[in-house]
Amino acid sequence: MDFIIHGVSAADPVAVKKEFHKIGVDPAGAVQMETKSLHRLVKIYGLTPKQANIIKQEMLAKGGDAAVARGTIDASVEKTDVLLMGTEKQYRAAIKKLRMQPFGLARLAEQLEGTLGNMRGRKSRTLDCRGTKLTLGARTLIMGILNITPDSFSDGGRFYDPERAVAHAERMQAEGADIIDVGGESTRPGHIPISTEEEMDRVLPVLRALVRELDVPVSIDTTKAAVARSALEAGVHIVNDQWALRADEGMASLAAEYRAPLVLMHNQKGTAYRDLIGDMVGYFTASVKTALEAGVSRDNIIIDPGIGFGKTAEQNIETMCRLRELDCLGLPVLLGTSRKSMIGKTLDLPSDQRVEGTGATVALGIVNGVDIVRVHDVKEMVRVARMTDAMVR
Repeated sequence: MDFIIHGVSAADPVAVKKEFHKIGVDPAGAVQMETKSLHRLVKIYGLTPKQANIIKQEMLAKGGDAAVARGTIDASVEKTDVLLMGTEKQYRAAIKKLRMQPFGLARLAEQLEGTLGNMRGRKSRTLDCRGTKLTLGARTLIMGILNITPDSFSDGGRFYDPERAVAHAERMQAEGADIIDVGGESTRPGHIPISTEEEMDRVLPVLRALVRELDVPVSIDTTKAAVARSALEAGVHIVNDQWALRADEGMASLAAEYRAPLVLMHNQKGTAYRDLIGDMVGYFTASVKTALEAGVSRDNIIIDPGIGFGKTAEQNIETMCRLRELDCLGLPVLLGTSRKSMIGKTLDLPSDQRVEGTGATVALGIVNGVDIVRVHDVKEMVRVARMTDAMVR
């Protein structure tokens, strides 16, 4: 007799519970076994040999393990990264012991417990966009791009006229956009920076009309606090900061003052990384801390991995493959890949022929847990998102 055997893809608690239910596991037993079924890899950066050796000892004692640099055991290295391996049950047992250890390990245990909780997935919740409500997590939200610029890489000049811009926004809303994102300064490579006054002159007439005419929230895509303030005073709902509070120190307190949702995008000068995702997580952690200290509610923070910013084409593709690793932050993720050079270089196509490539990145992003996709081609990407949602949500 041949037995039927197959590997089960069950990386989250909901999938595990479904498998238990199909088998007919006793409910009490299912609760006990759930944390045994969820295997996690967690990376910690820059530990001392003392810290790393204690962590490895505790993980081994609980049936897990920890990979450390050669030379950690005899302290012949000053620092080491650590890759933890184990089930949630093993982690939680080790965390209890680490809370009683010196060398800062009690604080590390607290952070590790928070990370494990975040890795269980984000629950659906309501985002309050200054009175207009959006539900995050039930389905993928579509953010339509509206560039009020003469020089954007894809649609520069097309909607520079306010009347055409408003008409296009209304069309995107009709096609299914949940948010309209308005930008007045190009961010393409080699763009020429513009003054605060010029940016305001471009966007404010359009923003005032959109807030009056549209039923969906409007966001302002800017790095300047003065532009964001004028937009918020005009009734805009969301601030989308391409430099994650690093370009203008007044942005965090402004978002807190208006209680506006805040998008923090990863960005940097150059493409040098010690560890791509690790560096991005560190970047977001610092920006989130700045926002919280200024009074921004954590419930109002969204992160964006910044595809096309401070990354090579290869690094952009790696980021796409590893989007799920951003779950450790426990924050909603916005993904902006629409017509980007990553697609153009891969397919050898100009920006106006990248809709299929964009669709592939949108689908992969949704599979990897993103909540909002920022796109030019709203009608087509709404269809991609709905089909992908049907399979993964």
